[in-house]
Amino acid sequence: MPTQHKRAHAHGNTGLAGLILGAIGVVFGDIGTSPLYTLKEAFSPHYGLTANHDTIIGILSLVFWALMLVVTLKYVTIVMRADNEGEGGIMALMALAQRTLAKGSRAAYVVGILGVFGAALFFGDGVITPAISVLSALEGLEVVAPSLDRWVVPLTVVVLLALFATQRYGTHKVGRVFGPVTALWFVALAVLGVLNITHEPEVLHAINPWWAMQFFANHGWHGVFILGAVVLAVTGGEAIYTDMGHFGARPVRLAWYWFVLPALMLNYLGQGALVLEDPTAIRNPFYIGVPDWARLPMIILATAATVIASQAVITGAFSVTRQAMQLGYIPRMLIRHTSRDAIGQIYIPGVNWAMAVVVILLVVSFGSSTNLATAYGISVSGTMLIDTLLLALVAYALWPRWRWVVLPLCVVFLVGDLAFVVANGAKLMQGGWFPLALGIVLFTLLRTWRRGRELLYQGIRSQGIQLDSFLPGLMLAPPVRVPGTAIFLIAHTGMVPQALLHNLKHNKVLHERNVFLTVETLNVPYAPADRRLRIDEIGNDFHRVILRFGFMETPDVPLALMRSCDRGGIHFDPMETTYFASRETIVARRGGGMPIWRDKLFAVMHRNAAPATGFFRIPGNRLVELGSQVEI
Repeated sequence: MPTQHKRAHAHGNTGLAGLILGAIGVVFGDIGTSPLYTLKEAFSPHYGLTANHDTIIGILSLVFWALMLVVTLKYVTIVMRADNEGEGGIMALMALAQRTLAKGSRAAYVVGILGVFGAALFFGDGVITPAISVLSALEGLEVVAPSLDRWVVPLTVVVLLALFATQRYGTHKVGRVFGPVTALWFVALAVLGVLNITHEPEVLHAINPWWAMQFFANHGWHGVFILGAVVLAVTGGEAIYTDMGHFGARPVRLAWYWFVLPALMLNYLGQGALVLEDPTAIRNPFYIGVPDWARLPMIILATAATVIASQAVITGAFSVTRQAMQLGYIPRMLIRHTSRDAIGQIYIPGVNWAMAVVVILLVVSFGSSTNLATAYGISVSGTMLIDTLLLALVAYALWPRWRWVVLPLCVVFLVGDLAFVVANGAKLMQGGWFPLALGIVLFTLLRTWRRGRELLYQGIRSQGIQLDSFLPGLMLAPPVRVPGTAIFLIAHTGMVPQALLHNLKHNKVLHERNVFLTVETLNVPYAPADRRLRIDEIGNDFHRVILRFGFMETPDVPLALMRSCDRGGIHFDPMETTYFASRETIVARRGGGMPIWRDKLFAVMHRNAAPATGFFRIPGNRLVELGSQVEI
């Protein structure tokens, strides 16, 4: 089976042990907090199950085999090999799948739709994870002292507000403690599991898949709906793939196989043993299984673990946002770098505070982890289903030697994913509608932005003049040329920039040197050095320059030009260079390429998007912007 590409800048001198510890702290935070609520939710009144011997062993067997098939086999063993130059996540997988298809083909369009919808569902999952994780951790206070139950929601809001408020400082300082704290959390899970298993070793039979099949035999076709609770055990599986680029595949795999998976399963089995011994413990099997003297420290440790898990989800949302932004699916937004050393550590204020508002509204509205669990799962299962479809395409096109193994497994994964989707669909009216509605809204925004940009460029081209026919005519009677270099930002090569036309019309001058610059985003995370820059000399000190970035990079145009253009015969003196850009005003009209409401929506999004010049880090004191109107 193919192995991952190596990123040139990957991990410096960090040793394998350090990478494994870092992966434990960042990659497994989401899935590592699932024991707080999974088994409790499986026996909530919503499912109508009785905590008897066969049912408990059956559900534990379903959890075990879900972890083995979905997380271990699908994501950790197979999907992580479908990396895009070392990067993972649904946007990276979509870009990889699209590279196997003809550009502009119907199949590439469908793959783009799937990837964008999966990314939209990822955000739906991302806002529920912090809410349910921190709530479930602090609900341990109800076990310590039932009178404290009224403080659970306010304390959760305080913890979440503090979490989102500190995002602007970055994670490079507190990130050093993520690994040790999360490692301690998994050790505590394993120790608690072993202590409880010793009381009822019978639960070890759950690793036999016969008990999972027996569960369905005993409960008939409607037994499939319990998968709506079982899926809670595998939430975070997709996040493992998304975050693999931070540490590499090998450390992530080693951490999962030999540490995280055993700790999780020991704890699930321990909770099952506790409920076998005392069925009333099902009201909160995680905390009731903790000795009295250790409950308060465990609440503190669980809260820390859930904050770390939430941190991983938030930074994952920042990463996916930047990928989508670079690939042209969402408007440009303000991005701040929180570390001078690690380019991947970024902060996007708009995303951060939008997530904060939604997460806190979820906590206040649903009020408990049990209520939130009804909303959890549908976005996760939808994303997992899309991952399987994209994986099958990548395996068929790029893994000819192994597709005879991977494609049949994709059929198995597809059946399981569809079962999870059906099971979670049953919770639609109880709260599952929320992440689905949020996903649909985000999907509409993403597709409107993408299609609106296409129509905008079509409008610009229809009003534009071909560069090759314009320049010869211009040079027959050239205007006055002034010292310095003018760089005109254009979306497509071959067209005369509107800013150049306006400059000639109003200022009646032409700079000594003129560069027509197009910035492109590649379907790889980081642009190779040999593809970073292309320079074509047009003549009369006019040059056409194409500057390329990967979808994981934040473009810095002035820096890239200074570093790359000397070898192309152009030297840029920052103090003698002026950037010209046109800023379009969108005019919606009926009968265009989109319904009028989407035209107006795009106009609003375009008006509020960060300007390209700011996104490309062009200094404001070297910039001239000229406006124009474009109908779509």
